[in-house]
Amino acid sequence: MNYLLQHKKAIGIIICCCLLAINYNIILIGLDSNLFGIIFSIALFFIGGRKTSFNLNYPLLAMIFILEFISYRLHTKSVHFLALALFICLLYYNITQKFSFIAFICILLFSSIFNTFFEYLTTEIKQSLCYYVYVTLKDFVPINKIEGVNFYINNAKITIDTACMGLSMFKTGLLSGAFVLTLEEKKQQKYFNILQILLFCCILIVLNIISNYFRIITLILFDCTEENILHHSIGILCFIFYQIIPMLFLVRFFKPKKEEIQKTTSQYQMLFTFIGTILLFVTSLEIKKEQPSNILENLNPKYYTQKGVWVNKEVFKITTPEKLIYIKTVSHNPLICWTGTGYKIIKSEKVRKENEKIWRVKMEKNNIQYYSYWWYECNKKKYTSIVEVLLIKLFQNKPVLLINETETIKI
Repeated sequence: MNYLLQHKKAIGIIICCCLLAINYNIILIGLDSNLFGIIFSIALFFIGGRKTSFNLNYPLLAMIFILEFISYRLHTKSVHFLALALFICLLYYNITQKFSFIAFICILLFSSIFNTFFEYLTTEIKQSLCYYVYVTLKDFVPINKIEGVNFYINNAKITIDTACMGLSMFKTGLLSGAFVLTLEEKKQQKYFNILQILLFCCILIVLNIISNYFRIITLILFDCTEENILHHSIGILCFIFYQIIPMLFLVRFFKPKKEEIQKTTSQYQMLFTFIGTILLFVTSLEIKKEQPSNILENLNPKYYTQKGVWVNKEVFKITTPEKLIYIKTVSHNPLICWTGTGYKIIKSEKVRKENEKIWRVKMEKNNIQYYSYWWYECNKKKYTSIVEVLLIKLFQNKPVLLINETETIKI
């Protein structure tokens, strides 16, 4: 054991190199989506790391175990990528006995899991913001009506696009906050406690909501919802005035008070590293196995699959004169797919169809409006919650698919 402790840095580097080599493709995909944010977060972790009285081996190992269990069962590469990032944090903690709670929050923030969670809520959040903007402006601006994200002013339609949600600004704001807190800790040679960090993050989230709220108001008042220089300039100015400046003002009321702790090295730290390494290696090998596509198994016979074609191994398309039907794996989100192909999402809501709840999305492209109905299906039962169907798949190992039917709105 003493030999392992004496050479823990070399052992840690060898383990990291082996895991990086095995998961090379997964890491490239993970970095491709949030390269700057991930690199900045890891750099912040090394720069802002400090000794702590908490024994973080247990919570970190527990999180890695949960993430790897999900990855092993569902073959979810984004979850496995986050587990790899947390394992690097565990290794760094056991080698140096230092940890950065600020950077750790940033690592979670720039993970694909957070991206997916935010994207699933994007439409609902945007519709809520637009409604409150409508309530604010209806007495001052001649708004005839509001429909989801469409404002009808003097019989002209103004659409708030997805970019006005400000996901990139949301991340940039929290990343700026993390940098400011780390800078303050370095300057004071003291550290913020966890409650102070979480409170500051909550304030930044509120400021981001306020920033997006005034951004939408300004865009409507200037009638500038199409992407151009003015549109982006308004977004940047709202971000600076309603998020960055208030953040720099409020951070003065957060004073780091904790001194650095001289913590003794635990003799069991290599055991946690060993367990984490085994978990990651086993999951890395399992996740490389090719999974057969079974989305057409037990499909309702009303869908004539002989008329369909495979778009890719996860998407099957059926074209009929009345509607366009997609059968997909649960990893797909129709809202993201439609937005990515140029459709504008107007309104998303739950409706009842054949006594079961499903999603109905009203969208538009080239001045033609469509209704897109979608739901998750398992054992011929419909679901609207991604969390619910993933739990079914995780613990019951039952096949789950996503069905999306789209038709033109008849006027």
